[in-house]
Amino acid sequence: MIIGIPKEIYPGETRAAITPALVSTLIKNHHKVLIEKGLGDGAFFQDDYYRENGAEIIADAVDIYYQAEVIFKVQPPAINAKLKKSEAELIKEGAAWMGFLAPLQNKDAIKILMQRNILSFAMEFVPRITRAQSMDALSSMASLAGYKAVLLAADHLHKIFPLMMTAAGTIPPATVLVLGAGVAGLQAIATAKRLGANVEAFDPRPAVKEQVKSLGAGFVEMELPGENVETDGGYAKEQSEAFLLKEREVIASRLSKADVIITTAQVFGKKAPLLITEEMIKLMHPGSVIIDLAAEQGGNCTLTKADTVVDKHGVFIHGAVNLPAKLPVNASQMYAKNIVNLFLHIFQKPEPDFEDEITRGSCITHSGKVLNNLVLSAMKEEGK
Repeated sequence: MIIGIPKEIYPGETRAAITPALVSTLIKNHHKVLIEKGLGDGAFFQDDYYRENGAEIIADAVDIYYQAEVIFKVQPPAINAKLKKSEAELIKEGAAWMGFLAPLQNKDAIKILMQRNILSFAMEFVPRITRAQSMDALSSMASLAGYKAVLLAADHLHKIFPLMMTAAGTIPPATVLVLGAGVAGLQAIATAKRLGANVEAFDPRPAVKEQVKSLGAGFVEMELPGENVETDGGYAKEQSEAFLLKEREVIASRLSKADVIITTAQVFGKKAPLLITEEMIKLMHPGSVIIDLAAEQGGNCTLTKADTVVDKHGVFIHGAVNLPAKLPVNASQMYAKNIVNLFLHIFQKPEPDFEDEITRGSCITHSGKVLNNLVLSAMKEEGK
């Protein structure tokens, strides 16, 4: 197949959907790879590196869209300012698209993909099952986000993380509270511990207690009201207001001691749960820091503003956005590995096998229709 990888046009996006090393993997599997000139500039992968590994460098993205049978991207289809068209309109009719799609937020792009008979696969819909772990870009990117969140917190905090014994006296370690012990939360815990902080973590799922404690952090217990807190697919489940109120009570009891809070709680396809109210922020001491990794989904903190640092009641609240793009080398390496693994799995044969759980689970549009039930329900609801 002819695989095309255009540059990312989303503001601030530095990742590349393919790395030079993985170009050779695709070519060994008898595929042709077209790369837009400058694709890897944001991640320091020069065109010559791609060329040496067998890619053909194309000057204009339009030519790639015209030729490619499959498009690899990181960000969902966006409007090309130069052409004044959505990237979804540039894809050759009947071709395939692989990348993050955010279909619940980008319904117009999904409609275009349907109209153009595009076979699309969304990286965020790859099922969380054992045999799909090497294709799980959500987890790859969440791990990097959790790591980077702690570094941002250390930069904003006006004190050091580790215990330090000096001739001028002993400096106690900073205290970090991580809300949510998913992939991002666990990486945040590990990173904060490596920097020498005292770390506590809160998560309503009792099953993660052992993972948190294995990283050397304390686990904040919560008496469960009896609600199921996790979907069958391994994602956090939307909770009732009564459940969230109980969570906020538990979290509030820890705030006076926390120097840093890293919030990671998200519900797949839904607005992020509100875990920290303005009244709760007033419990924190001046100079404290909140890094909200759910900023793009509305935030876990009521004062969060996406891609902005808010200073309120003496607390710095950072609405962190697209942190993996701040680590473009590793983010590109991990994402490219995920998307290549997914591609090689789906296109083992000329036609994808829609009986396969991974193929069907990650597919959004096929033969002019929406295949994914969650997306289909959302689009039907919008049409009412």
